[in-house]
Amino acid sequence: MKTLKIYITSLLISSFVFSSCTKDFKEINTNPNGSSQALPQAILPPALTSLVSANMSRSQRITNELMQVTVNMGDTEGKIFRYEIRTSEADFLWNAWYVQLTNINDVYKFADEIDNNTYKGIALICRAWIFSLITDTYGDAPYTQANRGKEGIIAPVFDTQQAIYSGLFAELEQANTLLKGATNVLSSSDPVFKGDALKWRKFGNSLYLRLLLRVSAKEPLAISKITEIVDIKPADYPVMTSNDDAAVLRWTGTAPYVSPFATIRDGDWYGPKIASFFVDNLNEWSDPRVQKWATLYQGDYAGIPSGYAPGQAPEAKSSFPLSLKIEPLLGNIMNYGELQLILAEAALKGYISTSPKIYYDRGATNGITLWGLTVPNNYLTFDKVKWDDTYSFNQKMELIHLQKYYAMFFTDLQQWFEYRRTGHPNIPKGAGLANGGLMPARLNYPVYIQSSNSINYKAAVAIQGPDNITTQVWWQKP
Repeated sequence: MKTLKIYITSLLISSFVFSSCTKDFKEINTNPNGSSQALPQAILPPALTSLVSANMSRSQRITNELMQVTVNMGDTEGKIFRYEIRTSEADFLWNAWYVQLTNINDVYKFADEIDNNTYKGIALICRAWIFSLITDTYGDAPYTQANRGKEGIIAPVFDTQQAIYSGLFAELEQANTLLKGATNVLSSSDPVFKGDALKWRKFGNSLYLRLLLRVSAKEPLAISKITEIVDIKPADYPVMTSNDDAAVLRWTGTAPYVSPFATIRDGDWYGPKIASFFVDNLNEWSDPRVQKWATLYQGDYAGIPSGYAPGQAPEAKSSFPLSLKIEPLLGNIMNYGELQLILAEAALKGYISTSPKIYYDRGATNGITLWGLTVPNNYLTFDKVKWDDTYSFNQKMELIHLQKYYAMFFTDLQQWFEYRRTGHPNIPKGAGLANGGLMPARLNYPVYIQSSNSINYKAAVAIQGPDNITTQVWWQKP
């Protein structure tokens, strides 16, 4: 197995072949003034919009249920809050992510043809982001041969997660280089940062820290890279410095930037009820975000226990307010609060030099101010919020990850990924849980892959383990 260092120095990027699987998409986005080149600015916005929409959909359906944000009550089969995940659940995200990778690859290809480093850097960051979601959800997956149907590769090999991560780090390295001093691009071509090249660079390096920390227990070189980015060469790796740098596709309500939840029927939106774990912490902290995230029930913000036994349904209480259906911030990709809590954990583990309390306090407060709310007086001194240097390592990890849990509200599957990695926050386990009460460790591969790419599917399963929700991915394994 090649190491991270070998991958980065050999720059796996050079082996990429960017191609589209659909001729029509390229033709639709061709410059009408006669250029034979498709324009990156025409491809990027719908790709980003589709990606964020898909992520929001499954954040609501999968993450919120597994991580006790909501409880979609009932006793029918396939209740995700009970860790019952049908095999068909795997198809949606796999298809959504790989389809949009084709379009992101085209952004890079056509940006390269017009020698535009900004769009090339953006495309590489998006590739790293998407592939990280794929591998953290499924484990080993097609990477080096993915989306190369035009070259006749219709049955791509599955790369190991370790190899994928090494490749992602190489992509983010190159993106950082390409975006150094890069010019801004059309604001209309970028629904996330309005064409701001520096903000994309900051996001790319912040994403780099997220992914480095995720594999730091398995890849020692990731630790030294975190140290380099934060302590040794911060000027070479700019990261988010405030909520203004947050990577959020803010829904405007005007087509095409209309929240995918806007058309959900009100009755269906109210269906999933707020879980006790989610709302109780906010109540105990006097956290103003509860007003944005929950409806009142008999004058209080009240939740129900997740994982209750079949036939013992509790009384339904608070749910998401209708205002969240069109909330711009639900298009979150990564925010400053999350980054600060990443740094808090890195500092706690001795990877970087600054006190973890400094990062923790910033993460906790910016998670609130991102939502346009005021941090309560003495919030950081509340018993269940305050940082105490006398706490054990485990208590400090719980503090960090409980705040991170809320900072990552509706951020694709990140709450679930982080719980799988750390075991934090400490969510209660109900009597009605399936899967032996064990949090699912991954989604299975789409069932159709077993026939459409049988040889490589079997090879991947032989290496990774059985294709079920209990098989741990590389960075989870002891």
